[in-house]
Amino acid sequence: MSHPPLDAATNAWLEGGAADEITVRANETAWQSIALRPRVLRPLAGSHTRMRLLGRDWPTPLLVAPMAHQRVLHPHGEQATALAAAALGAGLVLSCQASTPLEDVARLHLADPGRGPLMFQLYLQAQREQTEALVRRVEAAGYEALVLTVDAPVQGVRDREGRSGFRLPPGVSAVNLPATAPADVATLLARAPTWDDVQWLCQLTHLPVWLKGVLHQDDARQAVLSGAHGLIVSNHGGRTLDTACPTAHALPAVIAAVGEALPVLVDGGIRRGTDVLKALGLGATGVLVGRPVLRALAAEGAQGVAKTIKALHDELIAAQALTGCRDAHEARSLGIFFDQRN
Repeated sequence: MSHPPLDAATNAWLEGGAADEITVRANETAWQSIALRPRVLRPLAGSHTRMRLLGRDWPTPLLVAPMAHQRVLHPHGEQATALAAAALGAGLVLSCQASTPLEDVARLHLADPGRGPLMFQLYLQAQREQTEALVRRVEAAGYEALVLTVDAPVQGVRDREGRSGFRLPPGVSAVNLPATAPADVATLLARAPTWDDVQWLCQLTHLPVWLKGVLHQDDARQAVLSGAHGLIVSNHGGRTLDTACPTAHALPAVIAAVGEALPVLVDGGIRRGTDVLKALGLGATGVLVGRPVLRALAAEGAQGVAKTIKALHDELIAAQALTGCRDAHEARSLGIFFDQRN
């Protein structure tokens, strides 16, 4: 059953970005600017969409990006998203600021034998003891990787959200985190994550540690040296630093910097199966999808999320076939990209 349209404040929270929202828009147009020159009469028998990640094969390269407070949009929140993702074979990265206990989400997702990978997005807490306690819960619940967000030492200047007066509704909060008083900017900057924290986290846990929010090739190289197990090229969906480069533009340099040393995922503006094809053809292992999932969750709960994931996966299959690729990673070797910026 569909739900009423979102009120203006909630819509501003969902759709808004930082400042003038230039990066929000650029994320989508960057993928669109890469034109395709399909190859024809190619053998397509044996085509597939499998993704190799965390030491095993998964049915689709699609993952749901970490997004906070999903019960704002639907009473079932993260539980609905987890069920839908698992049913479609997609991966899930649960937000550190989820509005549902992380153990409940893990039980739902892990119960489906056809599921995708289950990862937990982490912000370092004020005290290392708090971070360690959270990591131990994540390990015990069965998550398969940690995703440390590294691009948001402070919150972005979200003008649209601020003007709307959005507030979390009663009964919705970041239930997996300890209640803390708001910190001033100086305090936040003093405890902003560093490369030393990455090394500490890698030594703390047996789970592979991924870094989310890497756009610069030099940071990608440092990630290899610091013991990270994977990277997510991300600009936080345009919600932190406005005029940050689109992820489609940053991805090739990051891929070139790490080579075969680390797998790389990408998010930001993925809206169509052709976007997925381009990301994988540029060297990404998989993609994360954000706002389309939340829009679907708000409209139709788990059923809406499932429809959205299925549509993207079906579009990817069609895009592969129509460009002569048996899998999306063939796109670069076949020379089907025609970048209109050049």
